[in-house]
Amino acid sequence: MNEFPLLTLVIWLPIVGGIVVLASGEKSPSISKWTALFFAVLTFLLSIGLWIGFDSNTAQMQFVERSAWIPTFNVEYYLGVDGISMPLIVLTTFITIFVIVAGWEVITYKPAQYMTAFLIMNGIMVGVFSALDGILFYVFWEAMLIPMFIIIGVWGGPNRVYATIKFFLYTFLGSVFMLVALIYMYFQSGSFSILDFQEMQLGITAQTLIFLAFLLAFAVKVPMFPVHTWLPDAHVEAPTGGSVILAAIMLKIGGYGFLRFSMPITPDASASLTWLIVALSLIAILYIGFVALVQQDMKKLIAYSSIAHMGFVTLGFFIVFTIAQNPALSSGSIMGIEGGMVQMISHGFISGALFLCVGVLYDRVHSREIADYGGVINTMPWYGAFVVFFAMANAGLPGTSGFVGEFMVILATFRADFWWAVLAAMTLILAAAFTLWMVKRVIFGEVKNDKVAALKDIDQRETFNLAVLAIAVLALGIWPAPLVNVMHTTVENLVVQVTTCKLPSSERSDCVLTHPEPIVAVPNN
Repeated sequence: MNEFPLLTLVIWLPIVGGIVVLASGEKSPSISKWTALFFAVLTFLLSIGLWIGFDSNTAQMQFVERSAWIPTFNVEYYLGVDGISMPLIVLTTFITIFVIVAGWEVITYKPAQYMTAFLIMNGIMVGVFSALDGILFYVFWEAMLIPMFIIIGVWGGPNRVYATIKFFLYTFLGSVFMLVALIYMYFQSGSFSILDFQEMQLGITAQTLIFLAFLLAFAVKVPMFPVHTWLPDAHVEAPTGGSVILAAIMLKIGGYGFLRFSMPITPDASASLTWLIVALSLIAILYIGFVALVQQDMKKLIAYSSIAHMGFVTLGFFIVFTIAQNPALSSGSIMGIEGGMVQMISHGFISGALFLCVGVLYDRVHSREIADYGGVINTMPWYGAFVVFFAMANAGLPGTSGFVGEFMVILATFRADFWWAVLAAMTLILAAAFTLWMVKRVIFGEVKNDKVAALKDIDQRETFNLAVLAIAVLALGIWPAPLVNVMHTTVENLVVQVTTCKLPSSERSDCVLTHPEPIVAVPNN
C-alpha cells in the first residue's frame, strides 16, 4: 500500500482545477484557458508517476487507498490500479491536454465553462478506472454523464438536444441493471469490494443474470451492436473536444468493465455466452464496417469506424474462453486480452487524432460533409500529410499502433477458430476501404471550390496536437513492449481467474473451464 495518495490527487486535482477555472469567470478567457491547461498538464505529469512507480512483476493492486465512506452499508473509498487500469488512466490524462488545446481559439462561447467540463470529466474518468468499490465505481460511472451531457447540449450542433437525450437514456438505462447486480452481490458477500466480488462462488443461474446485467451496461458504452446507434448521433452533434473524449476514452470504459467485472466475477457464464459476444463483435467488425463505407459525414464515418474497431477489443477479450479449453494454446488467451488492451490505447490515439483533423476543417468551412471538400492537400499540405498518416494508421498499416492490436487479436483468434479469424481479418480490407475512400475525396484531386481554395494550413497549435499524437501512434506501433510488459502479469493473473471454475461444488460438473495450476499466485488485496 502506498502512503502518498497519488490516485486521489490524480482524481481530484482536475476537478478542483475545474472549479477554479469556473470561479475565474468568463471575463478573462485567457486566464481561464491557461489555468485549465496548467491543471491538465499537472494531472498528466502526476499520472506519469503511476507508471514510473508501478511494479509490473506483480498482479496486486498498487497505489491502494482505502477508508470508510458509508460504514452502515460497508461502502468504502477504495482505490487501486493494476496493469489494466493504469495505462488507461495515463491515456485519459494525456488526451485531456489535447482537448484543452484544441478548444483554445475555437470555443468563444463561455470558454471557462467549456474547459471546466473537460477537467471535471478527466477526474471522474480516472475515478472510474481506479475505483475498487462497486458503489464508488457506480457513482463515478454515472457522474460521467453530467459533464458530457452539458458539453454536447451547450456547445453541440443543431440537433444537440436529441443527441444528448439519446446518449443519456441509453447509458443510464443500461447502468440501472448494473446497479441491481452490484446490490445483489453485496447481499451475497457482505461487501461492495470488487475484489471480494471476484472471489465469490455463484451458481450458473446467478452468474448468467449478473453477466447479462453487466453486458447491458458495458455494451452500451463500448458500444456493441445493436445498442450502438447513440454514438454516431452524439459524435455528429458534439464539439470536437467532446468527440475526442467520447472516442478516445469513454468507449474504453465499456471494455474495461468487461475485464474488471464480467469476466472475473462471472467466468462460467462468460464462457457459456462467449458465442454471443463473439457474434456481436464480428457483426460490429463486418456490418458496421460496411455502414461506415457509405457515410457522407466525416464524423459519422469515423464514429462507425470506432464501433468496428472496438469490436476487435471485445473479440480479443472473450476468445480466452474458447482458447482456454485447450491448455496447449493458453498463451493465445493472454495475447487476445493484451491485443484488445493495445487496441484500446491505440484507438485512443488514432480516433482522437482523426476527430481533431475533422475539427480543423470544420472550424474553417463549418461543414463535415465529404462532398464539400476535395483537393485540400493543395492548400493545406501539412494538414493533408497528417490526415493521410492517421488514415493509414486507422487502416492498420504496419509500423503504426493500429496494426499491433489488430494483429495480436487476429493471431489469438486463429488459435480459437479459423473462420472467426478470417471474418475478423476482413476489417483490414473494410477499414482501408472506408478510410482511404474518405481521404481520396477530401484530401486529393483538384481544388473543388472557392472555400477549399481559401483554406489556410494548420497553425502551430494545431500542428502541436497532431504531431504529438502522430509520435504516439508511431512509438506504440514500432515499440509496443513497454505497454505490453506493464500489463502482462496482470493479464496472466486475469486469465487464471477467468479460467478457474467459480461454481459451487454442487454445480461443478457444469463447469465449462477449469485451470488446475495458477500461472501466478498473487493475492487480490
